[in-house]
Amino acid sequence: MQYSVVGFPRIGAQRELKFTVEKYFRNEINTDELLQTTAKLRAKQWKLQQTAGVAFIPSNDFSLYDGMLDTSFMLNAIPQRYLDLNLDDTAAYFAMARGYQGHHGDVKATAMKKWFNTNYHYMVPELDDTTDILLRSDHFLDGFHQAQSLGINTKPVIIGPFTFLKLASFTGHKNIADYVDSIKTAYNNILKSCATNKVDWLQIDEPYLVMDLTANDIALFTDMYQFILEKKGTVKVLLQTYFGDVRDCCRQLYNLQFDGIGLDFLEGKETTRLTTNFPDDKILFAGLINGKNIWRCNYNSILSQLKNLKAHCHKIILSTSCSLLHVPYTVTNEPQLAPEITRCFSFAYEKLEELREICRLTELPDYQNDPAYQQNCQLFQSTELRIDKTVQEKVAALTNNDFTRAMPRKKRQALQRKILNLPLLPTTTIGSFPQTKAVKQNRSQYRHGVINETQYRSTAKHFIKDCIKFQEEIGLDVLVHGEFERDDMVEFFGENLKGYVFTTNAWVQSYGTRGLKPPIIFGDIKREKSITTDYIKYAASLTDKDVKGMLTGPVTILNWSFPREDISTREMMYQIGLAIREEVLELEQAGIRIIQIDEAALREKLPLRHADWHSDYLDFAIKAFRLCHAKVKPTTQIHTHMCYSEFEDIIPEIDAMDADVITFEASRSKLTILTALQNNHFETEVGPGVYDIHSPRVPSVTEIEAAIHLMLQKIPQENLWINPDCGLKTRGKTETAASLKNLVQAAKNVRTQLTEGDKNL
Repeated sequence: MQYSVVGFPRIGAQRELKFTVEKYFRNEINTDELLQTTAKLRAKQWKLQQTAGVAFIPSNDFSLYDGMLDTSFMLNAIPQRYLDLNLDDTAAYFAMARGYQGHHGDVKATAMKKWFNTNYHYMVPELDDTTDILLRSDHFLDGFHQAQSLGINTKPVIIGPFTFLKLASFTGHKNIADYVDSIKTAYNNILKSCATNKVDWLQIDEPYLVMDLTANDIALFTDMYQFILEKKGTVKVLLQTYFGDVRDCCRQLYNLQFDGIGLDFLEGKETTRLTTNFPDDKILFAGLINGKNIWRCNYNSILSQLKNLKAHCHKIILSTSCSLLHVPYTVTNEPQLAPEITRCFSFAYEKLEELREICRLTELPDYQNDPAYQQNCQLFQSTELRIDKTVQEKVAALTNNDFTRAMPRKKRQALQRKILNLPLLPTTTIGSFPQTKAVKQNRSQYRHGVINETQYRSTAKHFIKDCIKFQEEIGLDVLVHGEFERDDMVEFFGENLKGYVFTTNAWVQSYGTRGLKPPIIFGDIKREKSITTDYIKYAASLTDKDVKGMLTGPVTILNWSFPREDISTREMMYQIGLAIREEVLELEQAGIRIIQIDEAALREKLPLRHADWHSDYLDFAIKAFRLCHAKVKPTTQIHTHMCYSEFEDIIPEIDAMDADVITFEASRSKLTILTALQNNHFETEVGPGVYDIHSPRVPSVTEIEAAIHLMLQKIPQENLWINPDCGLKTRGKTETAASLKNLVQAAKNVRTQLTEGDKNL
């Protein structure tokens, strides 16, 4: 049996891509040097997969920033404002990704959203009435040609037209139907180009097929591919899906002229059932190796599944369930972890070995006697997980009272306004401030034993003091301590909770050059010591203004960790919720009157099919958040924050979190969430975010004022907060200072306008 990989990580085992691209941003290297380095990284990864025996090695899965952005460029879907900058292609590409502010002009970045149910962010294609979709270039074959020159045959990977259009933003009068003919022609030309260049297999990713599809969606998908595949010639086409099953369009998919179909058996509830009538003329690329989690797979389970599949499918290729983009590179980068721990893990490199071993075992008549099989069985017959019965008992003892605040929100809000005495349109930030070289050096020296904990904490408090002073000087109303003691909002809490395992180099790409090191849940979760109170109390002692306590919520901590697979998501969320509740109550006891519990990733793990939303997720995710704050006093104001996602369809559930204030990361999506908030009579006070922090450009006072006025059309003025749209740790100090000064001035200007308007009534 042969095996395939849907896609591979691309940031580099030591984050080489990140550092190279950031050098380009700083003008330390030119475009040629950037492309030379990325070519070396690609070659290294292809050779690795070739050595591992992968029969279907992907190319064009490597990207300088984002695969969807690559597709927009390939299809000429470049908004005119970026063309008007008159930049070269690479600079224009990054202008779309990050925005641009310089000699050539001033433009914002395109919108960014979460990629289905993952923590990866994609750049949303933007189609206006002047967009002329066509195959702009053959750059999608650059990797294919480079690999070919190395003696490696690859399957180019592209995002399909159906997914591209379904995820696109239409900014003019045209709708999806107006672009169908041109995109069909473009993809037809892609296949022609593949044939001309002697490509054996082309992988077309259509993850949107696992969503809830209407009859019109299915008709659109069918119409597109009937045309596109009509002249595919000698090129074999693999239609790849992931993150779910294709129950809505299975029949149409099977009837189209694809040569292979990739199905996800990990997240696809119905996938096994759907393969009972798999067509004889197609190859099943069976996604049985989990591409999103880091635990060793169970050989016996997968071999049994393969045996059952062979009864219905004539030709099977073993595959990952999705791209390995979502897991780290290799366990060998973690020598500090004990062998009894690492033997449980499988990162990208190790998954290649699992693929090879399982395929080898399928060829053996008595694989049960094979040492590799027996070793894998032994792994699953015992557990290294750290179990804590007291934690399990606390979760089992939870009642409705643990999830419900005593006073209704409207009464709390009136009480909090009186006690906190904040001005109209209060200004604040989300939490983190720029992680400067000095901040990172302090953390690095502590981790490497150069300084002790006392020295580390003293230096961190020096940064906090400067941060508080700056915020007071520019006139922010509610302050933060800056989060200089933490690198990552989830990893930091994981390091301070029992039940976690931490890595040193297990980086996973979140977007562009941004990477995360998700902690690994390796047992029951428990808080054994104070985590943030000392830092927050110190910050509060430096000012007469309120300083927010800054915590990460249980849903986000879990969603941005690699979870266990032996207990339910609900159980893990409640365990973390209990731990965070202890920290919340300690902060309150220390006199902190505003506590922010970030749930940046609430929307991220929402099931892709609507029927599963509540039973499989929201029913307990919302309760897990409420568990954290249900026991605080009515006068304690609870904030939360949510990152790039499509929130419009869960606004009532977000309101049901029973927070007092929520900030959204909505500026890149042109604040479209405002209408949804208004239509749902959103009760929580809200700060939608007046500027995009993921771009280095500095918004003007006028620009921020315009955003505030837009918000006031949909949100009552007494409910509106003024803030950036996310934390500031990835930004530079200079741009941050300029942006925040403009934010404060814009809020003051609008506040004055509103006050004068009231006087004139």
